[in-house]
Amino acid sequence: MWRVLTALVFLVSMAGVPAAAGEAEIAGARGAIDGQLKAFLADDESGAYAFAAPNITRMFPTVQSFMSMVEGAYMPVRRPQSYAFGKSEQMSPTSVIQQVLLVGPDGKNYEAVYTLELQPDGLWRITGCSLRASNALST
Repeated sequence: MWRVLTALVFLVSMAGVPAAAGEAEIAGARGAIDGQLKAFLADDESGAYAFAAPNITRMFPTVQSFMSMVEGAYMPVRRPQSYAFGKSEQMSPTSVIQQVLLVGPDGKNYEAVYTLELQPDGLWRITGCSLRASNALST
């Protein structure tokens, strides 16, 4: 009986640990997205590229090739009028999915869903971004 009670107390006390840890991971992932969006807005192309994970930098090995891709397919991310973080989910201790609601340069609403991974150096980097028009109302 004592072992069961001890195990139950341990499980109850640990219930808050993953959520607290998840909050730190999500904050780190959001910081990477925010940093990249601010770099785009400041025309700091190298700064924006620095937030790309190795899988992205392998596909786009130069800042110029990366920016050509972004400007060709992700203009609402490249030049948002505004943005706000939406839903997020920690998929593992080193992987986060983050929704970002944007108002593009055309004044239309978009939803970007980012995937991010924690790198060996302890920094979060963007591994992908899916963009679609949104029916959400901008505020």
